[in-house]
Amino acid sequence: MKVSRKNLDRAVSRGVISGGQADELWREFEERGVERARFDLPHVAYYFGAIIVIAAMTWLMTLGFERFGGAGITAIAVAYAVVFAVLGGWMWGREGLRVPGGLLVTAAVCMTPLAVYGIHEALGVWPSEGPGMYRDFYVWISGGWFAMEVATAIAGIVALYFVRFPFLAAPIAFTLWFMSMDVSPLIFGENFYESSGPQWVSMAFGAAMLMVSFVVDRRTEEDYAFWGYLFGTFAFWGGLTLFEGGIEFEWAIYGAINLGLMLLSVLLDRRVFIVFGAVGVFIYLGHLAWDLFEDSLLFPFVLSGVGLAVIALGVVYARNSERIEGAVMGLVPESVRNFLPRER
Repeated sequence: MKVSRKNLDRAVSRGVISGGQADELWREFEERGVERARFDLPHVAYYFGAIIVIAAMTWLMTLGFERFGGAGITAIAVAYAVVFAVLGGWMWGREGLRVPGGLLVTAAVCMTPLAVYGIHEALGVWPSEGPGMYRDFYVWISGGWFAMEVATAIAGIVALYFVRFPFLAAPIAFTLWFMSMDVSPLIFGENFYESSGPQWVSMAFGAAMLMVSFVVDRRTEEDYAFWGYLFGTFAFWGGLTLFEGGIEFEWAIYGAINLGLMLLSVLLDRRVFIVFGAVGVFIYLGHLAWDLFEDSLLFPFVLSGVGLAVIALGVVYARNSERIEGAVMGLVPESVRNFLPRER
């Protein structure tokens, strides 16, 4: 919940706190010196501009860039990284410029895979067989990208040590997700992807990232866990969803897991789980409609009724959310509840 000066003044008018206490609280908030991202025009411009820069030097890069050769690519990437890092570090220490400064440092980290790719190209040495052009890094799974991903993760961790900017966790989580897929061919061979191995690897990595995010959650002043939850859920849910076909019991397990994700969003107070869980439940309902009950006349009517019931439950929950959540949390053992991030 965000607290503004108006909130404190309203509390004073209602006699909840005194005017002196409100002033002391507001000074304490200001002295924290943390500039949080807001959804206003300057911050939208900051993030949009940073995303354009990162995209231009990563997955939107054209084949023409390959003409610079390996050494040229590395030189350009390093030059960009140095400029971004120096300018971002300077902004980070200036009041009112912490967000654009942190975004520039993030852009510098995102130059790492390009710089390492150029070194590979110049030397002609790869961890595995040559994976192709740089833009294929975001498309094809290959063990050849592994060194690029390790270097990017290290660069992100080092940058996060010096610049405590939550968005820096995004490239770290993103590249670790890629690494989980690209390391498998190095360990198990290229034939690994002819089976269901990638799905299991994705699920295992996603679960591990979610566990790490759970440990970090609410233990830091800034929300570093958000990006871990996002990419961890995407990896786990993606691996789960990519399993093809299966017997009806397996489909039921899929639906139950997605319902579990929706419940987990309440326990951990994280909306990302309810988004992916809802999509998964929708996929399961689609399976029921198109496969199991393909020729059923009553199924659309029954499902419509279920949908209306869900809406009604949503209305009831919205009006009684605190009481319902309190009842749900009351069913959780205190020894478990104390470890939940929302209770910290």
